[in-house]
Amino acid sequence: MTNPLLQDWQTPFGLAPFDRISDEDFAPALEAALTAHNAEIEAIAQNPDEADFANTIEALEAAGGALDKVLGVFFTVAGADSTPVREELQRDFSPKLAAHFSEISANKALFARVAAVWDRRDSLTLSDEQARVLMLTHRGFVRSGAALEGAEEARMKQIKGRLAVLGTQFTQNLLADERSWFMELAEEDLAGLPDFVVDAARAAGEEKRASGPVVTLSRSLIVPFLQFSPRRDLREKAFRAWEARGAGGGETDNRAIAAEILALREERAKLLGYENFAAYKLETEMAKTPEAVRGLLMEVWEPARAQANADAEVLTSMMHADGVNGDLSPWDWRYYAEKRRAAEHDLDEAALKPYFQLDRMIDAAFDCATRLFGLEFAPLDVPLYHPDCRAWEVTRKGEHIAVFIGDYFARGSKRSGAWCSAMRAQAKFPKVQSPVVINVCNFAKSDPALLSYDDARTLFHEFGHALHQMLSDVTYESVSGTSVARDFVELPSQLYEHWLEVPEVLGKFATHARTGAPMPGEMLDKVLAAATFDMGFQTVEYLASALVDLAFHDGAAPDDPMARQAEVLAGIGMPEAIRMRHATPQFAHVFSGDGYSSGYYSYMWSEVMDADAFEAFGEAGGAFEPGIAAALEQHILSTGGSRDAAELYVAFRGRLPGVEALLRGRGLIAG
Repeated sequence: MTNPLLQDWQTPFGLAPFDRISDEDFAPALEAALTAHNAEIEAIAQNPDEADFANTIEALEAAGGALDKVLGVFFTVAGADSTPVREELQRDFSPKLAAHFSEISANKALFARVAAVWDRRDSLTLSDEQARVLMLTHRGFVRSGAALEGAEEARMKQIKGRLAVLGTQFTQNLLADERSWFMELAEEDLAGLPDFVVDAARAAGEEKRASGPVVTLSRSLIVPFLQFSPRRDLREKAFRAWEARGAGGGETDNRAIAAEILALREERAKLLGYENFAAYKLETEMAKTPEAVRGLLMEVWEPARAQANADAEVLTSMMHADGVNGDLSPWDWRYYAEKRRAAEHDLDEAALKPYFQLDRMIDAAFDCATRLFGLEFAPLDVPLYHPDCRAWEVTRKGEHIAVFIGDYFARGSKRSGAWCSAMRAQAKFPKVQSPVVINVCNFAKSDPALLSYDDARTLFHEFGHALHQMLSDVTYESVSGTSVARDFVELPSQLYEHWLEVPEVLGKFATHARTGAPMPGEMLDKVLAAATFDMGFQTVEYLASALVDLAFHDGAAPDDPMARQAEVLAGIGMPEAIRMRHATPQFAHVFSGDGYSSGYYSYMWSEVMDADAFEAFGEAGGAFEPGIAAALEQHILSTGGSRDAAELYVAFRGRLPGVEALLRGRGLIAG
């Protein structure tokens, strides 16, 4: 039988035929795709004609179609529906892919042709997008080591291959720890927990084949448990297990892996002539330098830390009033913060949660996209990789725009967190192709599925990424959708979160799961008033992670990352009762690959822009002001990486933003 991964997919919208793909298809499909890509690359490199944009740069853009198809399917299922077979395949594929792309970047004949086109760029008649693609292609070759020779070239290949292996191992160790630990709860341990937490714990127990309800290390379950359980001993046990992920001392311990990754990154940067890895990594970002990043983070750190310390005093007093002496601990913060929120804002999470049904929040995200950008969403009945997945066709004025897939529920086979990916990116060359975009989340599964307010924010966030992919309108795939600077990529996603806070959106879509009644106006007012509640805590835990990430890469790689982490936290005065959002052994953003290494700050950098960008709607008259929405699509959502990020933002807003809108939005300074 012909391998379905290597066939032309005669399916609706060219979707992957998941019902015909088995795990046995991946390895032979990858080998065939790698062989085909190698042949395409060799044909470009050995072309006897003079190098020009069409036969070199566009030819590179057109190459690798079969490989993109195979990897688009494989990495989708490997991240969202892992199995031991898929984990083994991923361990096998990672070094192969690293070696493959290292060979391409080290191909001297190919680089000579790219360099020849680059050297003649001023005499070529190129569009702005073509000029940008040429610059990015040439820069990518140089930064990957194409100009290295001899022993340095060989060492670069070794480093890339080893980093690929270590990144995969880090991710799989973390998944193994998250999957293996759970805490069984007796019926009396459920006292004080809202029904939605009890339901989620029972569902998790069924998945784990336990004799009753359990708490797992899925954020969607452990966080509400820490919020609501009056049992301090159980909160401590669960929190310590959560904190110990990747640091258990056994086969899944990530600490030595993190140290080796940091050392290899430093060596890689120095081979390319950079002082350290942060200098190398930030060169291509909006921030440009470690100093600029640290400056922004510390500008926010001081007011955030002051707010968190003030909050800690209040929570400690509440704890002492409960008869618990001593200092506030990390497993106490969420519990007393929730009690404080209920008291100060008269908000009961258990009463609030039925108004945040998953299906209604999906409808809300879609409706905002319809009002802002004219998009329509129609359910599709197509084979997908897991029964939990859903798909929609996205159209505008009757024209097909994209396919959107949502995979929302937590399960043991899915890595933690939430993400957006494109199984197929938008492009017009070498042929027109519409995007296939996936949002993956980890919400607790129940009937009906209910979200916390933070869960709903996550849903809007990931859908903002999806819009960036779906509304992309460029020629070349290499600059399509979210192929932008790392500290710009979070702008569309974080900006879209603001529409969840628009009163008319919640007024329409926050309806009770049982009665269907809209959220009472008084409750809606309280939800919006509490939007910045506990923002000191949230900002501090995030900034601590970003500052540690930067410190790891801005200077010599630490022999002991945990000691360096402790040193950084002590230096900034980290509050005792707050932990980093992602401690080093669990910091998949930074250690599962290079994506967010030296770049975890990018959420904050983007938030400076998203706060300012949303103010543009308010200044123009409202959250759905059509002129601002059109400008947002024209200058940011449709342009991908076809222009410099700062240039795009200035085109949209007329200037670059300051930090004031962010501080106001987080409630850290007066509005």
